[in-house]
Amino acid sequence: MKTYHKIQTIFKRDPETKFKTLLEGEFSLPEFDFLSSNDWVFTEKVDGTNIRVIFADDGDGIEFRGKSDQAQLPAQLFKRLEERFLPQLKTFEESFSGGVCLYGEGYGPKIQKGGKYRGDQDFVLFDIKIGEYWLQREDVEQIAAKLGLDIVPILSTGSIPDMVDIVREGFDSKWGNFIAEGIVARPKTELKTRSGHRIITKLKYRDFAE
Repeated sequence: MKTYHKIQTIFKRDPETKFKTLLEGEFSLPEFDFLSSNDWVFTEKVDGTNIRVIFADDGDGIEFRGKSDQAQLPAQLFKRLEERFLPQLKTFEESFSGGVCLYGEGYGPKIQKGGKYRGDQDFVLFDIKIGEYWLQREDVEQIAAKLGLDIVPILSTGSIPDMVDIVREGFDSKWGNFIAEGIVARPKTELKTRSGHRIITKLKYRDFAE
């Protein structure tokens, strides 16, 4: 299964600050500008490491991979993934006979700043792809419930200016009393650019705090 695509920050970065700050109002993609006043779904961005849980239709069982095929997963996290998913092989075989890829974040102590989220390492789901199709949020939620997985929380819906205001001010994470890393936003209806890339964007609190 392919690695998870890059999520483009909503605005371009300023080369004069070595790309550490944003050029507010200068959208990184024309589609973001065109759709900025539409309704977007905001989910909390988790500070962790990208994880793919892959079940192919070739009989090889369930595989765990990082952001790239060469990325090495922390031993503790890999063990937790085995505990979570390997006992559910039969469910995968019955539900995803053509294969599936679950995309999520490995988070917890010693993973980025994940110690603030929880006391152990674990997996939180944010996307699912079957074949060439990304599943809608309601379908992702149903599969998460079936597999007993946590899923990144929906914060609210709103326009791109709403997202900018929320992230600039900072907001408490759904996981505890600390400032969330940021927001991942996608249109209420799954859309793609003319080149076939998903329309999805992000914004981090540190983009304004630095």
